[in-house]
Amino acid sequence: MLIYVCDDEIEILNRIADAISAYMTDSAVETFSGGKAVADALAEKPCDLLFLDIDMPDVGGMEIACRLNRLEQKPLLVFVTNHDELVYESFQYHPFGFIRKNYFAQEIEKILDDCRQELYFRTKHFCFRMNGQETALLLSDILYFEADGNYLKLCALSGQYHLRSTILAVEEQLGPDGFLRIHKGFLVNRAAVRVVGREELELVNRDRLPLGDKYAETAKREILQYMRMLMR
Repeated sequence: MLIYVCDDEIEILNRIADAISAYMTDSAVETFSGGKAVADALAEKPCDLLFLDIDMPDVGGMEIACRLNRLEQKPLLVFVTNHDELVYESFQYHPFGFIRKNYFAQEIEKILDDCRQELYFRTKHFCFRMNGQETALLLSDILYFEADGNYLKLCALSGQYHLRSTILAVEEQLGPDGFLRIHKGFLVNRAAVRVVGREELELVNRDRLPLGDKYAETAKREILQYMRMLMR
């Protein structure tokens, strides 16, 4: 795993790098003291995880985050800041999390633990047979499953698939990985939810899924808890 850390405050830069090296011993950590340097590195060799200072004098973190959308392989993004007022502005770039420099010691271990789990999730696959062939999709690519008679429709960022299975069977398999039953006919990846409404969810691809009365309260609670975790 390759991890980049970028911050123009050398003390913070070194503290983050040291904490990552101690916690993620199987990772390579590279440090950058300016936005232009890390932007050039990302263009040449994408990383898996990026800790990025928001406020830097040459190229700011917001601009670098905007450039990430052009990368074929986007890293998991954690913003680092002294300016709490910039956190809400940064939501448009969909960061995985934040570290406030004034609370570094209290927040670094939790964010590293969350990053490790998320990166594991991103490399885990769901395997199934379709048209007599074995197919494997990254869990992070899957948006939701929809019951379709004796089959399931699997909607993913890469397209739609049909497999012979049941909502219950897939729920039992993928429930521990963040897939939630929201309706008798729908199982959703909580990480794909963009908006939680009263009677439906809106996903990152703008699809809207209904919330069933039996599942709505539990599903909303778990999805909102997950969203709050990302905002910490």
